[in-house]
Amino acid sequence: MKKLIAGAAIALMGLTTTASADGHANYPERPIMMMVSYGAGGATDFQARIVTMTAGNEDALGMPIAILNKPGAGGRVGWNWLASQADADGYTLGAYNVPHFIAQSIKGGVDYSADSFEPIANWGADPAVFVVGADSPFNSMEDVVAFARENPGKLTFSGAGLFVGHHIAALQLEKAAGVKMAYIPNNKGGAGAMKAVIAGEVMGGVNNLSDAFRAAEAGNIKILGVFDLDRNEFLPDVPTLKEQGYDIDNASVNYRGIMVPKGTPEGVIEKLAATVPAMFGNGKVAGKMKAGGSPMKIMTRDEVKQMWADREATLKELLAGL
Repeated sequence: MKKLIAGAAIALMGLTTTASADGHANYPERPIMMMVSYGAGGATDFQARIVTMTAGNEDALGMPIAILNKPGAGGRVGWNWLASQADADGYTLGAYNVPHFIAQSIKGGVDYSADSFEPIANWGADPAVFVVGADSPFNSMEDVVAFARENPGKLTFSGAGLFVGHHIAALQLEKAAGVKMAYIPNNKGGAGAMKAVIAGEVMGGVNNLSDAFRAAEAGNIKILGVFDLDRNEFLPDVPTLKEQGYDIDNASVNYRGIMVPKGTPEGVIEKLAATVPAMFGNGKVAGKMKAGGSPMKIMTRDEVKQMWADREATLKELLAGL
């Protein structure tokens, strides 16, 4: 009997040791870092700090999440780092932006694709909007397009980078309106692109609804149209581009969420996938997101997997056509 008990104890110790070695038995055991591939102050950074604010709560992960900004090249710098250099141990998360990183991987020249990462959960869906300075003579998309027709290639407008949602919206606008405009990617992301509009460095811009909402509330810009299928609850008086006569769908809507590098232990992924959607749904998080004009759309891991696949198929067709 003693031998049986001893044998069972040794087997149990072995199981415990194995679980601990997998790195997820008590995960997380220390604070977590999340990489944001855009600069401080932009919509992704602003929202990432809100949706992770309750991570340390006992009913969430029980450990805080700190934000690490790695901006540059429309998100390429950060996502290249996450795919090729970050530790796949569950203590390095990444914020994703779709269609951005998927479109960039389709166009090439980066170290990642959708297969480089594992999605955890989605927190928001932020449409692109067309904005102009508060003192701009443009008061509608018709005004913008009319100027572009009369002055091919001379209407300058900013966005957060190449082959991000802003750029895709810009390409769609040029195609739908039959005009040529001068899209200027800003190396400081959405915050830099918005500052360029407010400062009058460009004639207009495509930006995130959430960034634009705050800038419009401050009286710094006018929002002329939304690149989505329906009007947004935050901007009920602003028509979509489709309403204004331009055949533009929702391919540029910016989905944001959390992912991890491929190779992260399955147990860690399971723990995150089971916990993070509820963390996003915290009442304090929802309140702060609403106050900041940031639309939420919470999706589970399986739903995000499907969304990524659908977006990749749409973007391959769209980018081939453009």
